[in-house]
Amino acid sequence: MGTSIAANALEQGKGIVRLAPAWVPRSFCVPGRRIKLHPDDYYVLGGQRGGIDERWLSSTTPAKNGPLTGENEGLSAIVFGDGNTHRQVLVLLKDAIEELGAAMIGERLWDQYHSWPMYSKFFDNMGPLPHHLHHNDEQAKLIGQLGKPEAYYFPPQLNNHGGDFPYTFFGIAPGVSKDTIRQCLVNFTRGDNKITNYSQAFRLEPGTGWDVPPGLLHAPGSLCTYEPQKASDVFAMYQSLVNEAIIPEELLWNGAPENRKGDFDQLLEAIDWELNVDPNMMANRFMQPKPVKPLPEMTALGYAENWVCYKSDAFSAKELTVFPGASVTIKDSAAYGMIMMQGHGRMGVWDVETPALIRYGQLTHDEFFVTEAAAKEGVTIVNPSATDPIVMLKHFGPGNPDLAE
Repeated sequence: MGTSIAANALEQGKGIVRLAPAWVPRSFCVPGRRIKLHPDDYYVLGGQRGGIDERWLSSTTPAKNGPLTGENEGLSAIVFGDGNTHRQVLVLLKDAIEELGAAMIGERLWDQYHSWPMYSKFFDNMGPLPHHLHHNDEQAKLIGQLGKPEAYYFPPQLNNHGGDFPYTFFGIAPGVSKDTIRQCLVNFTRGDNKITNYSQAFRLEPGTGWDVPPGLLHAPGSLCTYEPQKASDVFAMYQSLVNEAIIPEELLWNGAPENRKGDFDQLLEAIDWELNVDPNMMANRFMQPKPVKPLPEMTALGYAENWVCYKSDAFSAKELTVFPGASVTIKDSAAYGMIMMQGHGRMGVWDVETPALIRYGQLTHDEFFVTEAAAKEGVTIVNPSATDPIVMLKHFGPGNPDLAE
């Protein structure tokens, strides 16, 4: 049955499949309430699961939320209507890609990865997160995982308020010694280890972003964040107290192999030191939107498209704006996931719209996955509004041919 559902969904959407929202709770976070979930539903999974402060996009990566994690939590599902009734069936995007392979993600990615090797998310926390890092491939391999680069973009549509602390610490201030950071890690169980005393914070600005390679310490601020990333969940928390909340010691050793837990030198080895003490952090990691083509050329055709995440080879992302009343056909060289941020209209055979409020479990028409074949052929987007632009974010896998400079 699964075979026919995935294949039929692909045929029904002419190479574009509709996805259901994938909501993810975090027991240690307070929701920022900016991801359009109904106010009654942020704690719908119960107090011990915590509040829902993430929506995962185009995800074939299961959430790792401990023993209470729900079945298929974090996994995107394709919505298929059989055409004869209002009945709709869900099939996991992960299963559809495993089954249909290159027909979904293209031969280039299928031959190399045999999977969709990235996902994106909306991360919506009221406060800051602890200073932490994601390991590189070499370090992550020691615990049987993949390394994890990620990036941030702060969509204006989801940032009507900045939360409690709209600043992110990046790296380690130049001149700080390894011994100083090691002592912070030794002090982890003694209250506030004060590791951010030795970092630098940058104010976050909606409509811009940051690149976060593996091995870079970062303490994400409280803007609602669109976060493309490699399909991995490896991390270690290096800050012991944030917003007066104690971080469990087990999270300090989360990325360490069993035989090196308790070895503080191992924690230092996971830090890419040169990356962290970079005196040009702003110049090298900050991302202003970059036009995909000359602006006058795009404007004349009725749209504007910018790269918003473009410094990693593991993924990339664009923001596409289709002007009121315009009809455009956009070609891309790779498969991508898409989420609507503003407006309504048509995309290929689909109605697309941006809901103002979503109940937990409700289906939407704001998230889709576009196959490589459909992307290369060109996706036609029609904006019927006389006043409201269509704005969408598009997230791509590794080695996007269009990103080659």
